[in-house]
Amino acid sequence: MFLQYWGAEESTILQRINGLIYDLRLRATLEPRQTDTTIVVLDIDEKSLKAEGRFPWSRIKIAKIIEKLADAGAVVVAFDVMFSEPERNPVTKVISLLEQQGQNQPLIERLNSMVAANDADTIMAHSLEQTDVVLGMLFQNDAKVQVGEMPSSAITFDIDDPAKLLSHSFDGHTSNIKILTDNSPGTGFINSIPDDDNFIRKASLIVRNKDVFYPSLALEAAKLYSLADNIEVVTAKLDQARSITGIKIGRKLIPTDEYGRVLIPFKGEAKSYPYISVTDLLHDNIEPGAFDSAIVFVGTSAVGHADLRATPVGLLYPGVEVHANVVDGLLHPEILPSEPDWMEAGILALLLLIGILAAFILPSLGPLMIAVAGIVMVAGLIGIDLYVWVAQKTSLSMATLLLQAVALTILYIGIGYFKEAGKRKQIKGIFDQYVPPAHIDQMLEDPDSINLTGQRKEMTVLFSDIRSFTTISEQLTANQLANLLNRYFSPITKSIFEHQGTIDKYVGDMVMAFWNAPLNDEFHVQNAINCAFQMLELTDELTAEFEKEGFPEVKVGVGINTGEMSVGDMGSTYRRAYTVLGDAVNLGSRLEGLTKFYGVDLLVSETCVAHCPDMTFRLIDKVRVKGKHEAVSIYEPIHPDVAAKEQTQVLLQQYHDAYEVYVSQNWPQAKEKFNTLLRNDPQRKVYSIYLDRIAILQNESLADDWDGSFTHTSK
Repeated sequence: MFLQYWGAEESTILQRINGLIYDLRLRATLEPRQTDTTIVVLDIDEKSLKAEGRFPWSRIKIAKIIEKLADAGAVVVAFDVMFSEPERNPVTKVISLLEQQGQNQPLIERLNSMVAANDADTIMAHSLEQTDVVLGMLFQNDAKVQVGEMPSSAITFDIDDPAKLLSHSFDGHTSNIKILTDNSPGTGFINSIPDDDNFIRKASLIVRNKDVFYPSLALEAAKLYSLADNIEVVTAKLDQARSITGIKIGRKLIPTDEYGRVLIPFKGEAKSYPYISVTDLLHDNIEPGAFDSAIVFVGTSAVGHADLRATPVGLLYPGVEVHANVVDGLLHPEILPSEPDWMEAGILALLLLIGILAAFILPSLGPLMIAVAGIVMVAGLIGIDLYVWVAQKTSLSMATLLLQAVALTILYIGIGYFKEAGKRKQIKGIFDQYVPPAHIDQMLEDPDSINLTGQRKEMTVLFSDIRSFTTISEQLTANQLANLLNRYFSPITKSIFEHQGTIDKYVGDMVMAFWNAPLNDEFHVQNAINCAFQMLELTDELTAEFEKEGFPEVKVGVGINTGEMSVGDMGSTYRRAYTVLGDAVNLGSRLEGLTKFYGVDLLVSETCVAHCPDMTFRLIDKVRVKGKHEAVSIYEPIHPDVAAKEQTQVLLQQYHDAYEVYVSQNWPQAKEKFNTLLRNDPQRKVYSIYLDRIAILQNESLADDWDGSFTHTSK
């Protein structure tokens, strides 16, 4: 344990335990807090969407919001939303239509004089002069994502070469359009960088993008509120290098860790800061002085738009309120929790002390007294932790100490029975809702037959999603929507269980399942595809029932992929799940998303086809999906009853012949074959897709190694 402690980093399990301890300690000591800074969240809520229309709104309305806030006395307005694409000018659109008609030249000239006055981006840019406005930007790990205009940075350093400093680094970005960036007093990133358990406990104040450091939304808002000219990064010597020790805003020094992060001083649960609906602001339905001298964060809590985060004070905590907590701490450093420099040495000393005392005392005690001594040790450590936290607002990493105390106690009273009983309970708790009951019985009979800690193996994953779910949900009440989803998911889940599948998760209208874990399944690909066939049949049956009851039509898309995936019990201290991860999983999700594009209900990858020589498939396309560089052939499985028909085989052969001619770049013949197919089966969208491509490709010069693959740039 001592050697582990001296290691460069704590293990993941220690980080999770430390996170859990921190969360419990924070919630146990939360108390009402009031500072001299007014911080308000201007909420784009359901009420606002109902009154003002679907979001995103026109920049003209955003400009009006800024002007209203300025008139109401807001000092700084920070947007937790981005404006990364220009807004279409309606006058320009009208001019374009008139020019296409080749007439009304006098009217066109009159309209040209109205373009600037009706340009929403220009109007919003002018509104930025009303008060200090901070625009949000989002950094990406993908260097290919370069959207919007990057702002200049007002961050300075007390060293000549900051490139060697530790910091989070990103290669891509999504920022705002140039006219807004150029006219905004400041821009800050809105990224929340979670701990390994996906909980947000710390906030990065600065991050690096292409060797340039940029401030967070909260830091930039604090700078403008403090009337500081710049942000200075303070460093200190660490061995042969230098490390970040703090961020200076004007004369105010904010202590940070070596990555420029601070622990977030959560004021309380969600909505601890005042929330005011945007529509109330627009219609002057606010209390006098609500925004007087305030820092206002503009964000959204509306369903489908909300940026919700897992935090110590709530699993569905609004991301915009995280920024509010951070700026509160930056302006009042005394409320910021800290992790002291002496923490490692202090904890190491306690580790040695506890180890020595346990070695001398515990062996001489009986089992009951050993348990009592262990409780006393744990209680003493918790008491020390709470005292340091309450008295000095200092956070200690207690996981190693507590684990040592518990481990020493358990070591002397025996862990055999507890280990076996705990493992059986863990298995049943994890898999009870996700796998067939017969699987659970088999796993309980032989717990060693499964691996909960994580492994890589070939598996099959299935994604199924209800199409146009947003439109469906808008037509139903909350109770009707819940009833529809419950009635839909029950038979779908039953079908997955009957085909030996494991439910991974439900996310709104989406269900994800996988095969070949936790128990091995030799026919996992065939079972997944047969399950998909039954799911589509069940959906048709349910749709007929729903339509009789006045519910909207339900259509689904299903994507299946087979490949190597990581599977295991994953998650946080609060919530865990037996789940799968990896590129092969992502491809399955992408295939589901492509079903609507190609007008089919079910798509599988080429690896699935290779496992099913007795099944019939229609080659749909060879594609590069978002996030993948290599082209992948995708197929539509044909139900055995349909595939057995002679007409189906004839059409399949004609289609595959047409595709081969298309790949060989014989455009006239390919066009003729696809037109014939379209006349015989006008409902099949894929024929029209290839005809559209031929119309474009026949006028282009293709590479010698062109293989017919098509690149999809969206999910």
